[in-house]
Amino acid sequence: MISLATKAGKTKSGEFMTEKEVKEGRAHLVIVADDASDNTKKKFQNMCDFYKVPIYFFEDKDTLGHAMGKEFRASLAVTDAGFAKGIRKHLDMEEE
Repeated sequence: MISLATKAGKTKSGEFMTEKEVKEGRAHLVIVADDASDNTKKKFQNMCDFYKVPIYFFEDKDTLGHAMGKEFRASLAVTDAGFAKGIRKHLDMEEE
């Protein structure tokens, strides 16, 4: 699902771009790698709480990057509501 969103141009990755999308109100979902630094995770958690954007912590940087078809990534923002909803559904199923 993440790779489809990426191919459709509906994701932004990397710490700077993810932060920009959240602050400008375009992010519908943020995913941060579980092996990102504690500082990065705390920063995104606080930012997403403030801007009311759902945030998930997912596996590791390699897996997250691979899902996008890129090198490792610590964070990504999904900028399309439909893709965000579909990805959240999959992530919620994995957590159960």
